[in-house]
Amino acid sequence: MLSAERLAAALVPGAHGQRRAGTGEDFWQYRPATAGDTARSIDWRRSARSDGQFVRDREAQVAQSASLWVSAAAGMDYAGAPSRPAKRDRADLLALALAMALLAGGERVALAGQLPRPGRLQAERIAEALVSRAALPSDEDAPPAEALRPGQRVVLFDDFLGDPQPVLDYLAHAAGLGIGGALMQVLDPDEEGFPWEGAVLFRSGSGALRHDTRDAAGLRDAYLARLAERRALLSRAALASGWHFGTHDTGQPPAQALLWLWSVLEG
Repeated sequence: MLSAERLAAALVPGAHGQRRAGTGEDFWQYRPATAGDTARSIDWRRSARSDGQFVRDREAQVAQSASLWVSAAAGMDYAGAPSRPAKRDRADLLALALAMALLAGGERVALAGQLPRPGRLQAERIAEALVSRAALPSDEDAPPAEALRPGQRVVLFDDFLGDPQPVLDYLAHAAGLGIGGALMQVLDPDEEGFPWEGAVLFRSGSGALRHDTRDAAGLRDAYLARLAERRALLSRAALASGWHFGTHDTGQPPAQALLWLWSVLEG
């Protein structure tokens, strides 16, 4: 909670405008005064610059709804060095910090499949749900498409190294409902650079998949090419669905990823 709070404090959340006149704090437009406008509603400074009287409209603001999902697949527990957090720990931190920033901006937020709510207490509910959920015994996990609701924004945190089809189907379903959001791929630096050499036994997080090689360095180029292909696939699918695709490795400060998420959601 404390780490997420420090991260969220670096952002400056604000209420979300509806691009129409209404109750809010931000200036929207000047309009000519009409019958029914009181003298108190007239902007006399603006009116003094013309022959007519003008009213200063504010922009209507509304609390939006956001849904966050963090993969619990077995591979998300991987950390390439004791000095780095596991991918799941970093994803949980980013999700909670983003939730806190959105809640501070007046939004309703929840983990996927739960009821979005506003307020500080909701951040505590999200934190408890993240740390208490059990890791899956399998290498695959997928966000629940049945939990999608029109008007939401969704952020998915995963390493996206498994079968991509469930994510592609999810994006297509979300696009059909007019839902936008972001994919955040969280990887360990070892998964980014493939530093291994010599004899290495590779296995998936669940242990179901194994590959034994005596020349790991000889696999590096093929691995990096496959990783680039996967990222290109996800980036194209996100773009086609009106989403954003970003990457983060656990060797970098989490603030960079959080700032990117905030910028694409607010943009």
